[in-house]
Amino acid sequence: MTTAMILAAGRGERLRPLTDTCPKPLISLGQETLIERHIRRLRLAGIEKIVINTAWLGEKIEQHLCNGEKYGVNIQYSREKNGCLETAGGIATALPLLGDTPFIVVNGDIFSDIDFVAVKNQAAALAHNREMVAHLWLVENPPHHPNGDFAFDNGWLLKDGSPKYTFSGVAVYRPEFFDGVEAHIKRPLAPLLFTAAEQKRISATLMTEYWLDVGTPERLETARQKSAQEWQK
Repeated sequence: MTTAMILAAGRGERLRPLTDTCPKPLISLGQETLIERHIRRLRLAGIEKIVINTAWLGEKIEQHLCNGEKYGVNIQYSREKNGCLETAGGIATALPLLGDTPFIVVNGDIFSDIDFVAVKNQAAALAHNREMVAHLWLVENPPHHPNGDFAFDNGWLLKDGSPKYTFSGVAVYRPEFFDGVEAHIKRPLAPLLFTAAEQKRISATLMTEYWLDVGTPERLETARQKSAQEWQK
């Protein structure tokens, strides 16, 4: 059974004052919240075990989602009690809940139409290839991030090269990728990715589906418009 982790511990500074009282993943899109959209689409792909890390206003996320029964999934929480641990620290802390097979990680603050069935299939493929430690989905650089994060060539993630693309916030990881990352300690993800990319141990896919980083009031409004169109279909 494939497990998915939704990253939901961030403060959402650029969306203040809205996020002063509402955790970013619980921001309403109209018919549902950001994180509920992820849960719904993961469930439609057959992914029923979900881990959510929390920090800022995390109790509100738990009160809203509970154990996931109303969504047809099983939700467990990884609580970062001393504040957000950044991505690698947060994932390492949640590892006991994620199992010993490749798992999916999704940023809680993106709005995307990515095919989670394909993501789940990639997790299954990664389970049979121990030389690879991760698979990332990249997107064309948005206006607010014009320089991108990684190069991409023939299915490989590369630290250097041109053109560069932006990391979408959707990935599959082997648990071993986080060996040596201490739980409950703040640790960024990028240095780990750069090292493994240089070793040619990370593959990548260029996402063709719609993707948006919901990081500002303007982009939140765009996400709400997209969500309204989605529910009208």
